[in-house]
Amino acid sequence: MWRKVRICVNPVMASAPIAPYSISSPLTNSSNQNASRESLKMEPLADVMLLPGEERVTDKDIIYICPFNAAVKGKVFITNYRLYFKNTDSETPITLNVPLGVISRVEKMGGASSRGENSYGLEITCKDMRNLRFALKQEGHSRRDIFDLLFKYAFPLSNGMQLFAFLSQEKYEENGWNVYEALEEYRRQGLPNSEWRVTFINRNYELCDTYPTILVVPYKASEEDLRRVASFRSRCRIPVLSWFHKENHAVITRCSQPLVGMSGKRNKDDERYLDIIREANGTTKLTIYDARPNVNAVANKATGGGYEADDAYQSAELVFLDIHNIHVMRESLKKLKDIVYPNVEESHWLSSLESTHWLEHIKLVLSGAIQVADKVSSGSSVVVHCSDGWDRTAQLTSLAMLMLDSYYRTLRGFQRIGHGDKNHADQDRSPIFLQFIDCVWQMTKQFPTAFEFNERLLVVILDHLYSCRFGTFLYNCESARESNNVRGKTVSLWSFVNSDTSLYTNPFYTPESSRVLYPVASMRHLELWVTYYIRWNPRIHHQQQSPVEQRYKELLALRDQYVKKLEELQLSDSSHLTNSSTPNAATPNQHITHLQTPF
Repeated sequence: MWRKVRICVNPVMASAPIAPYSISSPLTNSSNQNASRESLKMEPLADVMLLPGEERVTDKDIIYICPFNAAVKGKVFITNYRLYFKNTDSETPITLNVPLGVISRVEKMGGASSRGENSYGLEITCKDMRNLRFALKQEGHSRRDIFDLLFKYAFPLSNGMQLFAFLSQEKYEENGWNVYEALEEYRRQGLPNSEWRVTFINRNYELCDTYPTILVVPYKASEEDLRRVASFRSRCRIPVLSWFHKENHAVITRCSQPLVGMSGKRNKDDERYLDIIREANGTTKLTIYDARPNVNAVANKATGGGYEADDAYQSAELVFLDIHNIHVMRESLKKLKDIVYPNVEESHWLSSLESTHWLEHIKLVLSGAIQVADKVSSGSSVVVHCSDGWDRTAQLTSLAMLMLDSYYRTLRGFQRIGHGDKNHADQDRSPIFLQFIDCVWQMTKQFPTAFEFNERLLVVILDHLYSCRFGTFLYNCESARESNNVRGKTVSLWSFVNSDTSLYTNPFYTPESSRVLYPVASMRHLELWVTYYIRWNPRIHHQQQSPVEQRYKELLALRDQYVKKLEELQLSDSSHLTNSSTPNAATPNQHITHLQTPF
């Protein structure tokens, strides 16, 4: 029997499997390691590369209880960033490369009196759809040292240590923190203008501590109006602009629920403010999209929240999108993990997948975003909110912007889109961001030529969501990131991505500036993202790149070679004709035909 003792859960962002390193050094003993580490007699491992700022901590002989290949003897190496395992007892290499932050829970398995082979060891629960089991010898408390070190470095904040992102010394040519500048992005959209203005009322986070310092609000709304509206919105998250349609001047605004309560309170300033949003582009009705199911919105009245009633907001139309809360989503992801790891049951696959309701939730999120995009495209402004105005609100507004604005479908533009959400502690962690990326992937499958970036970018983003290698996904809001000086002390994920954009480029991309994407949000057209959710199973054959995509890339490379050669020949011919001293030089100008090779 395995006796489980729950030890801890990771209270902060952690990590996931990482992409190939751009800067690395051999994994050898660091010169500044103290005597206690040297006494562990760590062995070098030439095929593992350290990141700048990464240090070796310990190594130990161990048995990995591989769910696909039974028990495997090997050695585990722990650094201040990752856990690395390599087998030593078979010709077929078996390795694990797990950044420590991806660990959400560590459990001791078995005890000193446990019987049975490999019944004493550790079980590690990860945030990337897998669990890891390791067995050790029972004599002499052999797991104590590795457990203590794993606990210390996997949960650094709980042990008075820094997150690895603040220790990393990676350097890149481009500073990824400069990819998004709020004022620059608003100018790209055509703001400010006669209808919308930029306000700095939240400069010191006094209006709303979870909003950024730069906000775009209706031109006709005064600073005092904003303060009065904030008092009637949950967590003071007033309706602010996310996106502006240059042609019809319709907007996407986002906020939190109104504080109506059981007594049905009203606020004339809030009602007038939403009417000003409606009047900005002259629409007859402002559409309010409440992401919650109707019953949940009604229930929130008991805690002081609620929704915009028809009698109070007469110039607005309220639509509930029936997207469930984080508790339902978390349970759905747990069920999905149960059916994809470690084994996939082929005989009951479709019914098992259906029972998780995962694709159902993806459908509802996509469907809601389609409704938002369609309403704005037709010229009507919208307000989007859920309870507190994060999670589901961020999903819907970001996806709608992706459908409406082709710039966000470029590699650079996607780095600007507002896909931040409320990052919860591990015990409350919700797969909101994962769902967002899943929805983007579904769109790339339905529109294979509309996105400049490929699937690899989406996987890398998810791999680093909890990696703590970069500061991009640390902390809940701008004020927290500013107080911890994330921009100054950590590296941005976009520095890494933009150091080699060829890895993330879709060869089929065809720019179409005015095209609005309307994906089909039906169960018949949605797929499980196998190359992400089931990637750890070696029995599931994954092709990271389709043969067609690979061949197309080869043809593009061949075309570039021919074009380069042609340019060299033309340059050579031009130079020869210019410098010619033969009698023929006086003859009429010779015309050089510039050839273009279409592909």
